[in-house]
Amino acid sequence: MSTSAPFIAADVGGTHVRLGLVRPTGRDLQPVEILSYRKYACAEFAGLADIIGNFLDGLDGQRVQRGVIASAGFPLEDGTVITANLPWRLSPREIQGALGLDDLRLVNDFEAVAYAAALVGDQEVLRLTGPAHVSERGPTLVLGPGTGLGGAVWIPTGRSATVLATEAGQAALSVGTELEMALLAQMLKKRPHVPVEHALSGPGLLNLYRALCEVRGATPVHAAPDAVTAAAGEDPLAREALDVFCGLLGSTVGDMALLYGITGSVYLAGGILPRIREFLLQSSFVERFLNKGPMRAALERIPVRLVEHGQLGVLGAANWYLGQTAPH
Repeated sequence: MSTSAPFIAADVGGTHVRLGLVRPTGRDLQPVEILSYRKYACAEFAGLADIIGNFLDGLDGQRVQRGVIASAGFPLEDGTVITANLPWRLSPREIQGALGLDDLRLVNDFEAVAYAAALVGDQEVLRLTGPAHVSERGPTLVLGPGTGLGGAVWIPTGRSATVLATEAGQAALSVGTELEMALLAQMLKKRPHVPVEHALSGPGLLNLYRALCEVRGATPVHAAPDAVTAAAGEDPLAREALDVFCGLLGSTVGDMALLYGITGSVYLAGGILPRIREFLLQSSFVERFLNKGPMRAALERIPVRLVEHGQLGVLGAANWYLGQTAPH
């Protein structure tokens, strides 16, 4: 198997699958280049094998023998992945056999994003708080609310790095204001466990809006997260839901920075955040991020950046795969 041959890299989310044909470059700052790229809606296909097959069919007969899948979830011994946000079963082993690939590997989706975050240029990030630069590389948190909430920690180890994949989105939601307590109590009436991603994700914003309507005694008029964000300028309840979302996000990111011992940076990637960029800048996000008592001074030294790059998952999965298959 040639280590310079192109391979496929898939970023599998609950709503979309992003697929790239990538080629190793041998360069440190840009280890792979994307030769072809497509975005698919999960709901339009019976499974990931159909999506990858469609992508391969569009490559004009080019033979691809290997690939990598980045997806949220917990892998079982039989190769199946337990994931809460996909509309179909995911089994890399079955996909490899169905498509006749020689090698197909699986990596956690935000573990993949963590492998790409260090490669993103300054023009592709927006600094929300903290210094412009850090004096030394330290553990870095990558977190992203999309269809769910993914997270990973990038840990430098000498000249290389280790990435710790997490299921941060499944941790219990922690609240910090009277309104947030009321919203959590409302959510707990319908389910025994309210995970972080039940509030901090695209669907989570809608959950917050509906719970807020119940607390305020109002009838919901918006049926999708995009409708809530679009109405925030004129609908007081939509705006309040978005305010709560940003405040909870700031508090949760601060908690995770402390829990994981982050001293490098925090990257917020993917999903809903680029669409509410201006609202996020004016929100209580930074205030809540820093509101950690005596640890405020430590958090003030951590840059928090919003990553705008739309192909991070594909690039990160490809970078991870290169590290796994490189000769030692």
